[in-house]
Amino acid sequence: MAEIEIGMGKTGRRGYALDEVAVVPSRRTRDADEVDVSWNIDAYQFDTPVIAAALDGVTSPATAVEMDRLGGVAALHLEGLWARHDDPAGAFAAAAALEPGDRVAELRALYDAPVRPELISRRVAEIRDAGATVCVAVSPAHTEALLPHITAAEPDLLIIQGTVTSAEHLSTGNSEPLDLKYLVRRLEVPVIVGGCASYAAALHLMRTGAAGVLVGVGPGVTSTTNRVLGVGNPQATAIADARAARMRHLDETGVYCHVIADGGMTTGGDIAKAVVCGADAVMLGSPLAAATEAPAGGALWSMSAYHASLPRGVVHHIEPRGTLEQVLFGPADRADGRTNLIGGLRKAMAVTGYGTLKDLQKADLAVVSGGGA
Repeated sequence: MAEIEIGMGKTGRRGYALDEVAVVPSRRTRDADEVDVSWNIDAYQFDTPVIAAALDGVTSPATAVEMDRLGGVAALHLEGLWARHDDPAGAFAAAAALEPGDRVAELRALYDAPVRPELISRRVAEIRDAGATVCVAVSPAHTEALLPHITAAEPDLLIIQGTVTSAEHLSTGNSEPLDLKYLVRRLEVPVIVGGCASYAAALHLMRTGAAGVLVGVGPGVTSTTNRVLGVGNPQATAIADARAARMRHLDETGVYCHVIADGGMTTGGDIAKAVVCGADAVMLGSPLAAATEAPAGGALWSMSAYHASLPRGVVHHIEPRGTLEQVLFGPADRADGRTNLIGGLRKAMAVTGYGTLKDLQKADLAVVSGGGA
């Protein structure tokens, strides 16, 4: 990609957000009900390429079970309210009552209670006993401390997720940094790690032995990471960079590492564009917080929004749009693409002629002047 001169001796690449690109139709079309949107990671097969985000306003044990019924999977954060309270209903009601915006003190108060190991086992059991695939998430900072309890609970998939997660953390302090390569390779459960937003970072995470990497730093509606830290990469470019890293990793090892786009998507068309950029699946937050089953009634905040010293998120309220099934599979009652997300993905594949997600990754993209197709 061509470098742009920013000033004397300093250049940068032009990055593209998902709303600045469009999928180019091929020479054929097909029926939408004949395309295949299934996805698999390790031994787990899913009919829908969607992971419900590891956010308290999105995933509860009940929504994890419902996502499984609908063919996807949901990630329950083991440092969230469900692992701190026997009954977090009061905490969710308080979150839903918060005014939109920067409500750091109020959010911190909701997380005063400590994470309780017995609740980790209980929540995993609730999901497993319903017959659903159990996916849990934890931050890099607390992975080692919680790992014995996670291992004992025996989830099916583990996500290690931070604002920016690296395979190499440099420190001169007394604390031992998390060694992702050592951790991933000693676990029997498939591990997904992230976030990352560059070729080098994605490649290093893939080399840890992770089954998948999350791509995206600060693209979600609740995140202020780009503004607070000045760090990020537009999502279309970040996914394409991770795709290139996946190709190199596959050449080097023969192992396919899945790229999961995390954030910046609100419609089925956004999902389709993420796949064309190189994603195998997507992690969704705000679109699923609009479901009537969402734990916080449409209130949404990132796990970094109540950080002890440097919060990087705000409370956002999402307008309810229907049940989780309606959000994913319709029928849609408005033309904004925010309901029937999988129907939108299927239709995008149909009108561009691609029958599977792997085929869709081969589609061409065009840059849309001014953003928006």
